[in-house]
Amino acid sequence: MTVYTIDQLAQMIDHTNLKPYADGTTMKKLCDEARQYHFKMVAINSVQTALCKTFLQGTDIHVGAAISFPLGQTTIETKAFETSDAIEDGADEIDYVVNLSELKNKNYRYIEKEMETIVGICKQEGVISKVIFENCYLEKHEIEMLARIAKKVKPDFIKTSTGFGTGGANIDDVRLMKEIVGDEIKVKAAGGIRDAETFLAMIEAGAERIGTSSGVQIINSLQEKAENGIITIG
Repeated sequence: MTVYTIDQLAQMIDHTNLKPYADGTTMKKLCDEARQYHFKMVAINSVQTALCKTFLQGTDIHVGAAISFPLGQTTIETKAFETSDAIEDGADEIDYVVNLSELKNKNYRYIEKEMETIVGICKQEGVISKVIFENCYLEKHEIEMLARIAKKVKPDFIKTSTGFGTGGANIDDVRLMKEIVGDEIKVKAAGGIRDAETFLAMIEAGAERIGTSSGVQIINSLQEKAENGIITIG
């Protein structure tokens, strides 16, 4: 069993609003909530990066830009430019979607080159990198192959889902991904995580970061469940 404070659990949350119609007022609310609850990061579309960086100035909360979101169907060069542009605008973390067409084509060298390119940019700039698999569209062997490529390239995280596909995170996928990468790479679970029970189950399965638009509700629920400010998992 592992013991966590509420703040430690809040620091596992990427507070998310990736809606295409999110305006400046919505982004301000997202950042204010992240500040209030001390979430690790705000997860946003890359066009909102500079705005959120301004809202979070003077805090330790990261701004995370979603790249080639949500489909991943852009060229390596396009993803590389979008990554560099977001970092120039102040992104501390990059979550990019893999090219699933090339994965389905079994063009593993392409997938590896794409990952090397984006992770390389992030490492050079001191920015955290996350690779989004979108597991709802993948067979088990494809998830395993992506995880093995990631283990070789070494992004900071591999991530289950965008939250915009036909399904989100599930326990079996988190366990499978963690089993392959071990302690070398962290796992982020995202998509459909809306309550404290699911949140804790994902952490128990091996996730070290959780992407959710329900972070406020989750932390409020955990505060009610906590004994002397402590949550035990396992």
